Amino acid sequence: MKILIVAATTFEIAPFLKYLEKEADKATFFDFQLKGHIIYPLVTGVGALNTAFGLARYKGLEEIDVVINAGVAGSYDSSLPNGEVIEVITDRFADLGVEEADGSFTDVYDLGLVKNDQFPYKKGWIRNTKNKYKTGLPTVVGLTVNKVHGTATSIAQIKEKYDADVETMEGAGFLYACRMADVNCNQIRAISNLVEPRNKDNWEIERAIDNLNEALINFVNQLIKEAEDGNK
Repeated sequence: MKILIVAATTFEIAPFLKYLEKEADKATFFDFQLKGHIIYPLVTGVGALNTAFGLARYKGLEEIDVVINAGVAGSYDSSLPNGEVIEVITDRFADLGVEEADGSFTDVYDLGLVKNDQFPYKKGWIRNTKNKYKTGLPTVVGLTVNKVHGTATSIAQIKEKYDADVETMEGAGFLYACRMADVNCNQIRAISNLVEPRNKDNWEIERAIDNLNEALINFVNQLIKEAEDGNK
């Protein structure tokens, strides 16, 4: 089995990389072999553009069995506490459009600049219909932004317009690239903070990363076991 792990920063998957250094063999400079299966870490840089470009330029993407995006997320929903690990199965670009004179936001789909049902979109959303492998994690709806929301006014506006659960800076770019390339994918995120007027004192990034990487390690080992069981 060939598994591609995609992250915006090395920091977000550092514990997973340490796990590979300890438990796997270094197959080449770019990948690891774990129990006979190949793991490819790919750090793209922050943002949807870097993520989509990194995947589009990845040589041999069509040969990958599953692509996993791992990172942190902010939560619009207080019932998703810091440290919770979830899977984003529906996402969209949430700040691509125009700001109106009254301060409201009109996206490119409302403007008619992009057809909201043009592949891979459904009413402006990108749905992960290529999640062949099940994480067992709670599933949520995500928004992808270039500017993280940090005022009460902007947060209220975005929540009213889209009614999503979490916010990231890469998710929709990841799903867009995977849907366009027709590859199996999963977007795994851990909640690092509530999306509220910016207050980093309430963030728990280390806890989120610890939980994220524990879930990532478990999922990768689950995939390997399923592959081995299927070959028996």
